[in-house]
Amino acid sequence: MEIWINPACSKCRSALTLLDAEGADYTVRRYLEDVPSPDELRQVLDRLGLEPWDITRTQEAVAKELGVKEWARDAESRERWIEALSAHPKLIQRPIITAGDGTAVVGRSEEAVRDALSR
Repeated sequence: MEIWINPACSKCRSALTLLDAEGADYTVRRYLEDVPSPDELRQVLDRLGLEPWDITRTQEAVAKELGVKEWARDAESRERWIEALSAHPKLIQRPIITAGDGTAVVGRSEEAVRDALSR
């Protein structure tokens, strides 16, 4: 299990606290420093069963600068979104937990973190 975190994020800290309380075996990836490549993002999106716009933090300043809210959300635009997430990792929703069964969840709630633990 791996968890992508921003240490400044309260949701990330809560997820780590829950993982520790449950004795989970996991590794931490500080994705703002260890930025996921486009290929890694594609793999995580596949595991999540989501599209890049589903995990984009559209309220971030850089999102507003890029105008991502106006970008098309279709197959032809998918790579543009992935490249933006890799170039500007602050746009990636957090925390993302990759589970042992090959799936992943966005662990913004206790329920989502527990779901990852159960896999």
